[in-house]
Amino acid sequence: MKAASMMGIILVILGVLAFAYQGIPYTTHRKVLDIGPIQATETEHKTIPLPPIVAGLALVGGIALLAVGSKQA
Repeated sequence: MKAASMMGIILVILGVLAFAYQGIPYTTHRKVLDIGPIQATETEHKTIPLPPIVAGLALVGGIALLAVGSKQA
């Protein structure tokens, strides 16, 4: 399989996943209280949003690379 076809498949998969999840979730831990041996932490769940245009561009770019890769084969 050619490099263009492999990159096309990867971009199509990433585009579909970006449409499905619409963001990258991550968790942070923050120290709230620290008095000697007593410590309290807070867990925060955050998401880095991915705009649908990014997912669409990845999907269209992947399809274009698949088309170019199939013509070269």
